[in-house]
Amino acid sequence: MYRAFAKTSSVCPVCLGVIPAEKAVGDDGFIHLVKSCPRHGRFDALIWEGGIVDYLKWDTAGSGGNRPEVTVPADAECPRGCGLCGEHESAGCCVLLELTDHCNLRCPVCFASAGEAGEGHDLSLDDIGRLYDLLLERGGPFNIQLSGGEPTVRDDLPEIVALGRERGFTYFQLNTNGLRLAGESGYASKLRGAGISCAFLQFDGLDDSAYVQLRGRELLDVKLRAVENCAAAGLPVVLVPTLAPGVNDNMLGDILRFGLERMPAVRGVHIQPISYFGRCGLPEPERRLTIPRVLREIERQTGGVMRAADFGGGGAESAYCSFHASYRRSPDGSISALPRRRSQCCCVKSSEAQAFVADRWGAHEVPGGELDAFDEFLASARDSTFTVSGMVFQDAMTLDLERLRRCHICEADLERGLVPFCAYNLTDRSGRALYRR
Repeated sequence: MYRAFAKTSSVCPVCLGVIPAEKAVGDDGFIHLVKSCPRHGRFDALIWEGGIVDYLKWDTAGSGGNRPEVTVPADAECPRGCGLCGEHESAGCCVLLELTDHCNLRCPVCFASAGEAGEGHDLSLDDIGRLYDLLLERGGPFNIQLSGGEPTVRDDLPEIVALGRERGFTYFQLNTNGLRLAGESGYASKLRGAGISCAFLQFDGLDDSAYVQLRGRELLDVKLRAVENCAAAGLPVVLVPTLAPGVNDNMLGDILRFGLERMPAVRGVHIQPISYFGRCGLPEPERRLTIPRVLREIERQTGGVMRAADFGGGGAESAYCSFHASYRRSPDGSISALPRRRSQCCCVKSSEAQAFVADRWGAHEVPGGELDAFDEFLASARDSTFTVSGMVFQDAMTLDLERLRRCHICEADLERGLVPFCAYNLTDRSGRALYRR
């Protein structure tokens, strides 16, 4: 028995056809996305472990006022034909450049299905330059995420960053599994010197059981060495766990404590509850991870040091896509939550989101190599701030086109332009992709 309270559109998980959907309260008191395909039947996905009042109160982002500056005509029904098209409601903030399809792991869980035997290619420097130019034409410069595959399998990351800096891009986040950072002496220093702002480090827990299930092999020692090498090089690290129910959802407290103990080298933790697209070797559970459940686990596993009430939803994107809190560490080692910005949102416009990410996670330049008193004050404030955030990506079961049209994390594609992340990586139940080759 369901009580519907809002209508939207979604896709069929079998054929990816666009179908009507409803947000409804189930017998369990939680919010579900319910939809029916004329060919493939009815589907039900848990999207919020809380009641309708709690669900509606979370949406503090407002609407409008942040549309992309440059769009392309819509040549197909959403979610097809992105570029971004004129129906999109949020300007880009972070843009992924997938530099390679190659990878030095073959994880059982990978949204890009990277590391397939005998497959993959590298983008040429000319094509990367063309992507930078495309981004400038579409409203950039944006924050850049150098991604893949595994971007560190390439030896020309310094040249790639230099190409971007020449065009006015300033923030370069390296999405990495950390193998090369851990194994190659001086590599972290080389990346820091080249202008990499931050290492967004895959970090699924402090127990190798999580890595065996999610990455296919024991990797904890590798992750610890990668953090140590980045710390020695002054390359900031954000720990990025892919959170899977029954695998590592009981490890959140340990991950957060590990990060706090390694401030300011570790700037924060960015949690990504697992989405079932791309290559996913884990079965899709009936009870998915939701924002309320993750926040309750954070509070429980930190003994109330971090509280669910400290967190709010995003502002540049749909509030139901993300959560965020920042903490200030005192000299005695205790932490306290910082006030949430802009009516409980971390950022309202994409330009603010770009600046927020760069300030919280990026390496801080020192003009002339010296700090005056005010610079020292700002540096101290930044180094004592720890950010905990998360992004709940949508798959074919949970895709809500209202949320998708607010997406501000995009993939850059020479043929298509800017494509929202969750559309670009969307796959049906047989693994067929909507966009990704």
